[in-house]
Amino acid sequence: MAVKTTASGKMDKRTKEYKELKDRLAKARAAKAKAATPKKQTSKLKKTASGKVDKRTKEGKAICARMAKARRAQGSLMNRLKRLFR
Repeated sequence: MAVKTTASGKMDKRTKEYKELKDRLAKARAAKAKAATPKKQTSKLKKTASGKVDKRTKEGKAICARMAKARRAQGSLMNRLKRLFR
């Protein structure tokens, strides 16, 4: 398949072969982009309009409880001693 060229040496965009080539390239780019995008993990957490986790739900309350426990543990005597002797 010989694609006609213009006087400057570029491919002639008016030909049928060029248009078919562009269509194939567009399809290939779309397929590559579709294959490259990772699937988003769907979360069952309810979120507020701003995108934060809704703390009124059962899961939200569990998250808050874990975070509060972690905050308390961070200030514990044992952890303060660990930080002191690093």
